[in-house]
Amino acid sequence: MLSTVFQALISGFGKTLLLFLLTLAGAIPLALLFCAASRSRFMPLKWLMSGFIWVIRGTPLMLQLIVIFYGPGLLFDYPLWGGSATGRMSAAAVAFIINYACYFSEIYRGGIESISPGQYEAGTVLGLTKTQIFFKVILVQVIKRILPSMANEIITLVKDTSLSRIIAVYEIIYEGERFIKSKGIIWPLFFTGVFYLLFSGLLTILFRWLEKKMSHFN
Repeated sequence: MLSTVFQALISGFGKTLLLFLLTLAGAIPLALLFCAASRSRFMPLKWLMSGFIWVIRGTPLMLQLIVIFYGPGLLFDYPLWGGSATGRMSAAAVAFIINYACYFSEIYRGGIESISPGQYEAGTVLGLTKTQIFFKVILVQVIKRILPSMANEIITLVKDTSLSRIIAVYEIIYEGERFIKSKGIIWPLFFTGVFYLLFSGLLTILFRWLEKKMSHFN
């Protein structure tokens, strides 16, 4: 029984880890585009992006998962994702990427706007181009300033992956809960907490190490 439980939990953790990595791989670069659009001088684009971010941040991720997965089929009679495990994971990844890209973009925006305008002016006086100023002067400081906020969101993402069970993605909690119905035991569900604690703990150690490595930018 014990080996069966752990095999199921490890399988579920694999889905959790996959969704976590897919979200980061998609949301981190997409957030840069969202941030650029929300700071654009072209006002219609700025308003549109700001409104979109407001809607995504103001509605539950669970609702977004349901709309993205079921919406195409119910609204347009086009089952975009199908009923396969791959389709469900793809729908979950899209929902998570869009959601976290909106949160990350606001963190980016806050970090960029916290840099003193004098540093841009100093870079211009030194003959640097706007691109050189951004990548050689501004970006390293922005990364240092946003790292604690990004770490907090990324650790939250670890726990938020459990919401994907609403569209039957067989992540770790889904796997643990199955034993309640099939075997009448609840202890496998408690073990899922251990997986989350270990994963979050490793991420916490990693981000603290990164903060120390970047402390010379203070």
